[in-house]
Amino acid sequence: MTAPSSSWTLHLLPLFLLLPVGNAITFSISNRCSGTIWPAAVPGGGVKLDPGESWTLNVPAGPGRVWPRTGCSFDSTGKGSCQTGDCGGVLACTISGQPPVTLAEFTIGGGTDLFGISLVDGFNVPMDFMPMPANGQGGQVCSRGPRCAANITSQCPEKLTVPGGCNSACRVFKQDKYCCTGNVSRTCEPTTYSVFFVRGCPDAYSYSRDDSSSTTFRCPSGTNYQVVFCPPVDISASPPATNPPAPDVTGSTHTSHSSFTKSRSFDGVLGFISSLIVIFVFVTFFAYKLRKQRHQEMHEGDEEFGELPGMPTRFTFQQLQEATDQFRHKLGEGGFGSVFEGQYGEERIAVKRLDWAGQGKREFLAEVQIIGSIHHIHLVRLIGFCAEKSHRLLVYEYMPKGSLDRWIYYSHDNDAPFLDWQTRCKVISHIAKGLCYLHEECMKRIAHLDVKPQNILLDENFNAKISDFGLSKLIDRDKSQVITRMRGTPGYLAPEWLTSQITEKADVYSFGVVVMEIISGRKNLDTSRSEESIHLITLLEEKVKSDELEDLIDKYSSDMQVHKQEVLEMMRLAMWCLQIDSKRRPQMSEVIKVLEGHMNAESKIDHNFVATSKTMFGIGENTGSSDPPQASHLSGPR
Repeated sequence: MTAPSSSWTLHLLPLFLLLPVGNAITFSISNRCSGTIWPAAVPGGGVKLDPGESWTLNVPAGPGRVWPRTGCSFDSTGKGSCQTGDCGGVLACTISGQPPVTLAEFTIGGGTDLFGISLVDGFNVPMDFMPMPANGQGGQVCSRGPRCAANITSQCPEKLTVPGGCNSACRVFKQDKYCCTGNVSRTCEPTTYSVFFVRGCPDAYSYSRDDSSSTTFRCPSGTNYQVVFCPPVDISASPPATNPPAPDVTGSTHTSHSSFTKSRSFDGVLGFISSLIVIFVFVTFFAYKLRKQRHQEMHEGDEEFGELPGMPTRFTFQQLQEATDQFRHKLGEGGFGSVFEGQYGEERIAVKRLDWAGQGKREFLAEVQIIGSIHHIHLVRLIGFCAEKSHRLLVYEYMPKGSLDRWIYYSHDNDAPFLDWQTRCKVISHIAKGLCYLHEECMKRIAHLDVKPQNILLDENFNAKISDFGLSKLIDRDKSQVITRMRGTPGYLAPEWLTSQITEKADVYSFGVVVMEIISGRKNLDTSRSEESIHLITLLEEKVKSDELEDLIDKYSSDMQVHKQEVLEMMRLAMWCLQIDSKRRPQMSEVIKVLEGHMNAESKIDHNFVATSKTMFGIGENTGSSDPPQASHLSGPR
């Protein structure tokens, strides 16, 4: 079996040996994590980076690696230790560190740089590895850079969890079936742990025998790179590749350069050169087809939108430019684009201008079709849309009070007044009614899949309406569930997202999280708090078991304290919605009955709200797999 600690760089070494050496390039390494990290590079050294700090590193031509170390302590002489990647116990690195680490590996110089992110040695913090093309490259362009933005540490299966990170399944179980992605080799078996890594970081090289071409990225030599630890999670994807990533060309993986080169024969080198020529021709042809297809999508897609039945009003891009005064007044922005205030005729409007690299045609069509065909007092009204060449815009009714997060999260720089208890109850009731309509009253069930305060908008009287249907999913009435890729926002994801077999009950779990945020006046995931208080739902588990639920009531609102008993009853409703087993959560119609006093919340509930052990999460007895997935802390850190 291939050793799990083998360097991914060695897969690129044959190509490096055939290419002339180029000049050094620059890595800009940034720490956007909430805590200090100690990045290391071989060759290069190591430094300490506090949150927000950067390190500029000149990297010579050749193979190398960059990784973040966490939980480090060094004395004045530079000697110390880290939870991960200790570089032999010194601050400045000359050798590779110890797993588990998220690893960026590269081969620089010789006309083409090859690089990627590797999880073969485990995971400790999210990472981006982004090319910054230098001037004067002419027509040459980079493939997209790899992203690993998911916080896998907080979701790590229990058996792989180690201090500061998540271990490689190969290292823990030492069995061949755990050391591959499960879909590239006849001897591989799909496993809980391979699914976890591949879904968490689809751009990364995940296991010792992963030969997926999507894990190798390339740029012309001379390109500089930006490495970001803990990149912003609201960026939904890297920019699309102008040239698709070329397949990784691998050889036998060994633990040293010398042993690797000794195992190569002259015939192997000739075979590799022949393969490289074939790959080059294929990539060039595929890139041409991709550019042509993308051009057609942007410039000929207008007819497709015109054929959709029941579409709302269609605007021209010029009309929306004039309505928004050239997009002058920005109301906010998210992963798919920015929202601007505008005026069309006598009506104030909000225009969402979508980033093509973020929300694609599929999500745009979903939002236009879904919200354009439904109407409810507690859903934001879609007035119209624009699909003109590459422009994609949505026009909504204007909601003067903005999103709910502005009104419920306490912070020193937030001048919004505290909501009284009755207003908070009204908002909760309106969210429930909007979700009930989507789940139970439409011709097809609609799962919103991104319920959070930022997607709840308020009118001038604090009436709440659900917005942003870009991730929504239609579920036929005769189907119990829908299989979909992971989507949504960390902190609000129901545990069953690990299986990708979703019902509308995923929204019920997210609703429970939002209710707890409204009651407590804080974010579900708040890294500015002490370690034991970062995750609200984990804190809820502890407080209900110790009969200290009152501690979670918003301390900045005296009105909340006056209505303490009603608030505690609302917490019990939230806990019913937060059941790990989706079948034990209520339907939203039942939630409304509880809110209106027509029934009581279920009293016999499990007081564990964050999954920590194997479970099927209550979705389907026969899912086509004999190996149930490992539970994950999808709703937040433990």
